[in-house]
Amino acid sequence: MRMSHRLEISAAILLALAIVVGIWEAGRKPGTADFDFRRSTYLSGPNGSKGLHEILVALGRPSERRRTPLTTLATERAHRPAILVLLDPVMELEDAELEQVVRYVRTGGAVLAAGDGGGVTGCAGWRTQWGVVGASGRDSIGVRALETPVQLPSTANVLARIVVKPDSAGKMPLERLRKASEHDDAEDLPGACSTLVPFATDTVAIALNNRPVILRLRYRGGGTITLAADPVWFTNRAWRDTNLPLALLPLLTPRPERPGRVAWDEYHQGFGSDSEITFSGRTWAWLRGSPAGWAILQLIAVGLAWLAMTAVRFGPARSVIERRRRSPLEHLEALGAGLESATDADTAVQRLALGLRRRLSRTGGATRDGDILPWLESLELAMRRPRGRGAVRRLQHLLTARDRDEQRVLAAAQAVEDVWEELRPRPTRNGS
Repeated sequence: MRMSHRLEISAAILLALAIVVGIWEAGRKPGTADFDFRRSTYLSGPNGSKGLHEILVALGRPSERRRTPLTTLATERAHRPAILVLLDPVMELEDAELEQVVRYVRTGGAVLAAGDGGGVTGCAGWRTQWGVVGASGRDSIGVRALETPVQLPSTANVLARIVVKPDSAGKMPLERLRKASEHDDAEDLPGACSTLVPFATDTVAIALNNRPVILRLRYRGGGTITLAADPVWFTNRAWRDTNLPLALLPLLTPRPERPGRVAWDEYHQGFGSDSEITFSGRTWAWLRGSPAGWAILQLIAVGLAWLAMTAVRFGPARSVIERRRRSPLEHLEALGAGLESATDADTAVQRLALGLRRRLSRTGGATRDGDILPWLESLELAMRRPRGRGAVRRLQHLLTARDRDEQRVLAAAQAVEDVWEELRPRPTRNGS
């Protein structure tokens, strides 16, 4: 039995250690993995962007993570963001989402797109390209800020306008769009992105080769699209080691005439499902996707199987010693035998009689010991059956006897029990 308890304790400790290690690994890796290059505000590694969201919260500015598609962006009212931020998401926006972004901008919304922006950069008529192509591949180039006196780090990417060749009629897509209200042939109608015709373009930062690095496109209706060529500028490492917060915080500040929240798009970063970002979801994903996790799952399976085997008893039931509780008479005889072993039998018999009087008394109080004989005489008159009266007379005889009979105390105990059986209240049939 002792060895079984030791095995159970050891298995429980081993299982607890495995679970603790699994939870620790699951909570550590998703937030600090250096190989995860997603610009997500859920990632605290050097390539993540969690610090940007935390800085806005520390400054007291409304900031939230959006984990739903953008299919209702333009129609939202109570939850409409002031600025939508797309930090080079790993998944492209669907056509319906791009259409919602266009409608959102045309109705006064503001969008900040870094890198490709999930397709928003191309929808606005721009693309990113290498700033300098050297002999060793991609080289960085210096950048100069035009709106703030801040020294900016060099960049590897710049913005370039998308050149669209005219069609056979010599018209550009934007020119055809201006005539869309005339309901031309459906095949010639451009997409929703062609409606984005800015009336002004502001250069926020420019490279030394006069290529724009950050552009602000302003549209009629108050909407804006800010394009940033280099998504590395929006990482935790860049904001920690450079002066980028001083230059980029104004881009993340809603305009006074359109206050509201800054919404970080996390749906297209792969965090659309709640199960992927919760603690339990990370734990389960790590258990299923790592060798250590599989080892922990196997240990848990073995522990559960062992518990199932030990919890079920096979074979017939074991024979045990039946222990029956003593009856009140046996308790009384045992008390009498104990008192009989004492040297003063008179005192023992008297104590038994006093105990009977206390049990039969309504008040439960005790009187003087000398009054026990008159009480027994009155008790004999109250007995209804001869058996009870005989028991009372035996008890009187045992109280007045002065012999040295060894069975005297035991006989007194039996007489007391007989009197109690005759006079104790009997339960009625209705329980009253």
